[in-house]
Amino acid sequence: MNSIKIDNLSKKYGNVVALNGVHLEVSKGELFGVIGADGAGKTSLFRVLTTLVLADSGSATVDGFDVVKDYKAIRSSIGYMPGKFSLYQDMSVEENLEFFASIFGTTIMENYALIEPIYKQLEQFRNRRAGKLSGGMKQKLALCCALIHKPSVLFLDEPTTGVDPVSRKEFWEMLQLLKQQQITIVVSTPYMDEAKLCDRIALMKDGEFLKVDTPQNIIEQYQNTLWAVSASSMPKLLKELRQMPQLFSCYAFGNVHHIALRDNQLSVEQLYSKLQSLGYEDVVIEPIVANIEDCFMALEKKLTTNIE
Repeated sequence: MNSIKIDNLSKKYGNVVALNGVHLEVSKGELFGVIGADGAGKTSLFRVLTTLVLADSGSATVDGFDVVKDYKAIRSSIGYMPGKFSLYQDMSVEENLEFFASIFGTTIMENYALIEPIYKQLEQFRNRRAGKLSGGMKQKLALCCALIHKPSVLFLDEPTTGVDPVSRKEFWEMLQLLKQQQITIVVSTPYMDEAKLCDRIALMKDGEFLKVDTPQNIIEQYQNTLWAVSASSMPKLLKELRQMPQLFSCYAFGNVHHIALRDNQLSVEQLYSKLQSLGYEDVVIEPIVANIEDCFMALEKKLTTNIE
């Protein structure tokens, strides 16, 4: 059974294409990730699905309800946590939670079991104004408010952006607990490392889905030979690697450059000798397994090449 169904959905803002005829189905109880950089179209997609804006064309349903005709039913059955902290900053933690519970005609105690693992971390700050909380605590409060009416579908737009690594880890642990409650969770993020925490993902670029599949399947479908390369003068090395016709792509990844070969036209020994002849020292070349970011870069490169 599908919690979300999207068919040929499009949205423009002036000349900017936010959504370009996207199709998607999300199953009930699934933890689904929409992965892409700023401007990819993630927030526009969420705003259409949460009935905040109208699409220009196409259709979408959430829990069987049409996002245009049945917007009232959708608003009462979903939880939505926007990217920007939108709670009342002058109200306390407890006051915010009570307010959102009252909007949906419920109480904190009625669905306390659902938010208890999260709220316990906030309880000592229950009288503190929301605006005085740390970034991680603000996100936990926003999640509690989005869950207080026990929604069937939860939309989280970049929930871990701007929070520390520990809070990011804790937040995803909370999502795994919520998934056990059979709540469908759709989360967007620019962080590629969070993709592996989802059941399935959609890699998004310029309003389109480059690929929709499980993280493992996407990685297994990566076709190029991939190496991690490091040497002296890394910025110069990146420029020279990108000029080599034997390479399909080359990107900086932390302290190394990931290079993908075009039809295995180069051996490790040949590249090693080439870099040494160019004057590079401390050359290290290691075969590696692709990660989600490598896959995203490859799909983006192929799309750009096909357009050109």
